[in-house]
Amino acid sequence: MTKITAAITAVGGYVPDYILTNAELETIVDTNAEWIETRTGVKERRIQKGEGLGTSDMCVEAINELLNKRGITALDIDMIIVGTVTPDFVFPSTSNIICDKIGAKNAWGYDISAACSGFVFSLATGVQFIETGKYKKVIVVGADKMSSIVNYEDRTTCILFGDGAGAVLLEPSTDGNGILDSILKVDGAGRHFLFQKAGGSVYPASHATVDAHEHTVVQEGQTVFKHAVVGMAEVSAEIMKNNRLTGSDIAWLVPHQANKRIIDATAKRMELSPEKVMMNIDRYGNTTSGTIPLCLWNYEKKLKKGDNIIISTFGAGFTWGSIYLKWAYNS
Repeated sequence: MTKITAAITAVGGYVPDYILTNAELETIVDTNAEWIETRTGVKERRIQKGEGLGTSDMCVEAINELLNKRGITALDIDMIIVGTVTPDFVFPSTSNIICDKIGAKNAWGYDISAACSGFVFSLATGVQFIETGKYKKVIVVGADKMSSIVNYEDRTTCILFGDGAGAVLLEPSTDGNGILDSILKVDGAGRHFLFQKAGGSVYPASHATVDAHEHTVVQEGQTVFKHAVVGMAEVSAEIMKNNRLTGSDIAWLVPHQANKRIIDATAKRMELSPEKVMMNIDRYGNTTSGTIPLCLWNYEKKLKKGDNIIISTFGAGFTWGSIYLKWAYNS
């Protein structure tokens, strides 16, 4: 029996129009543009403006582009999985809302919360529904409106994050291309170093939690940086070893866009030259679940059928992982 793999057959993306530059951040918090770029690689980030707009609205834009590229409609979609930590509401799920907004009346889905690893965890989940033969068309989205949970008085975190959404379509393939392997890991001890304190069942929303800015991102930067460097580099090397790949076999590394120094360390561990590393952190900052699909969106025209691609991520929790895939089409 021919093995069925889940292949990415279309990509869509969306970033808001408003550009928040490092120069503008200098007028908001005590920082400077040169320091931000040197330490993080970020020059600017996109911010979603407009009353009543949430993560689902960015997802809809990305998905509609994907559908148009593939020449299908929302009615053809079986399932939508959304990786996000900034859902429109605590409930219902953002996936549920997206299905309604795009008219995906034959689809169902849910959200996955894994912070910056949200897209990778969601992609690995979506693969299962294709490989079993249960579904033919599964959309996986990574999206976050980080501006909604960032404290713009905290210069250590507000410089990092932006808003954006990326989506991929998974379909069955029998030609050897598609997602071939994944390694996913978690360490709950990491919850103390990168988190949002209030808004859950432990610290429900109150006047006190709002006044104390406890509904925004808190990060112990050095600890997270050290774990991310090791986590992303090691898991990427592990998946290469498991599949007997060397740096010369890899066409592209698609790393989570948290910090350029982390990305450089991962590429070095994999023995990859800089031109094989997808990078958009300078333009978008860290869009959390959105970074990896937005990279695929930006670089889609450079990808060739059969390209060996390694995806690597690290996020709060701690969560981290890597996916190995062969690209399934020429743009």
